[in-house]
Amino acid sequence: MNGLDWTVLIAYFGVMVAIGVWSHKRVDNVSDFFTAGGKMPWWLSGISHHMSGYSAVMFTGYAGIAYTYGVTSFVTWSFPIALGIAIGSKLFAPRINRLRSRLHVASPLEYLKNRYDLKTQQALAWSGMLLKIVDVGAKWAAIATLLSVFTGMSLNQGILITGAITAVYCTIGGLWADALTELGQFVIQLLAGIAMFVAVVSKLGDHGGFFGVWDEPALQGHGKPLVGPYGTVFLLAFLFIKLFEYNGGMLNQAQRYMATASPREAERSARLSAILWLVWPLVLFFPMWMSPLLVQSQKPDGSDSYALMTEQLLPHGLLGLVIVGFFSHTMAMCSSDANAIAAVFTRDVAPVVWKRARTWTDSSGLVAARVTTVVFLGLSMAAATQVNSPAFKDIITVVIKWVAGLMGPMAIPMMLGLLRPFRRSGPTAALGSWSMGLLAFWLVNYPINWSVEGGVPLQYQVSIPLAVSLVLYILIGFLRPEDTPERLAVIEAVNTDDSGSAAVRVPVPQQPVDVAPVKD
Repeated sequence: MNGLDWTVLIAYFGVMVAIGVWSHKRVDNVSDFFTAGGKMPWWLSGISHHMSGYSAVMFTGYAGIAYTYGVTSFVTWSFPIALGIAIGSKLFAPRINRLRSRLHVASPLEYLKNRYDLKTQQALAWSGMLLKIVDVGAKWAAIATLLSVFTGMSLNQGILITGAITAVYCTIGGLWADALTELGQFVIQLLAGIAMFVAVVSKLGDHGGFFGVWDEPALQGHGKPLVGPYGTVFLLAFLFIKLFEYNGGMLNQAQRYMATASPREAERSARLSAILWLVWPLVLFFPMWMSPLLVQSQKPDGSDSYALMTEQLLPHGLLGLVIVGFFSHTMAMCSSDANAIAAVFTRDVAPVVWKRARTWTDSSGLVAARVTTVVFLGLSMAAATQVNSPAFKDIITVVIKWVAGLMGPMAIPMMLGLLRPFRRSGPTAALGSWSMGLLAFWLVNYPINWSVEGGVPLQYQVSIPLAVSLVLYILIGFLRPEDTPERLAVIEAVNTDDSGSAAVRVPVPQQPVDVAPVKD
């Protein structure tokens, strides 16, 4: 990087902070901070939904998969995400929007107290927060890895810089700041992605051209959709995981649906995001598929290949723009995650563990939300320093094994609890599927993995916990139905329109939870 690249990068950080300051004026209460008051246009929500699913992991971990295996990086990642969101646009998006408009909640998990019970809500809230710390930690580590390639900074220095900038704008402006910065980041990504695509295509004349390049020995097998550990079982498991994860299971995407004005607009938002996920990653991935022809990765997993390629192919200025694109991905996802976890803690957890939290005013609730956001970002940055340690291993292992493997047990009770066909499943089914899914994850990834020669294949590491949770949730609900009138009323509230429905009369507590008084 030279002075021009640094100028582009610093200017980007400045604009992000300025957007946060401007968004501050639009935040008057916790509803504005966490769900934009239900006033976000569907197109902005859709772009924000799309951008909040990216991070620099795409340019490190998935770049490594593309470098090693080729097009399977698209087939087993962005394609199932696009398909999952498309399905969720009908199945989940309108219902999640009604959580805000009809049950008046500000956190995606807030409704679980009435849908199941307080224990279920707390189990999913605490486990979701812990998983998010690890997940976001991997994102910080990914962007710090890229920054170290370009600038020579240490990983810890890169983590500190990106985390601090993100903390400023998302803490000040809430979900409005997240969405508006993600809009700007989408434009930056568009310019940077096209610049990289053009730069790589211009080099292909020496290798058979755009179509003939696939015959190059360095790309042998790169055109196969399912190779290596990324086979059919992995693809099907990932489709189910992404169906839950990208429609609300990881909380931040649920907020985008809640932020729109109506269920119809939430559906349109999801459709836009699905289209973007289907089309745009093809432009981003193509240079990664070609990377074995152009660079020699210095890391065994190929995670530095994209960064090396940008240094080699792009002039200064454009190089700075692509680096800004890396930052924009990670900051978009991490800021949205921070806002979602702040919502969960402020609305779902704090009132249970601290009596005073039940009487927070709008101003004190906003202060708590902002403090929680900063604390979460700090914890995730601390977790980032442990990526590549014996406990977590490399970035892509964290993202695929830990996050994808644990997603099912946590998301299934939350997401399926919205649907009428699963109305018989109550707290026993929810907690049973959650706990046994976590146990299955531990067994498959540790005791069983250690005892099997060569280890348990990745596709089973991520699919078995999901399968266990799904089967138990349905089976326990069938054998022990707990569909009380109160729970059925919650389900009807999120499955019907506002006009003339008895579900409109569902009582909603003024505070997020009703619990027995506890001592300070």
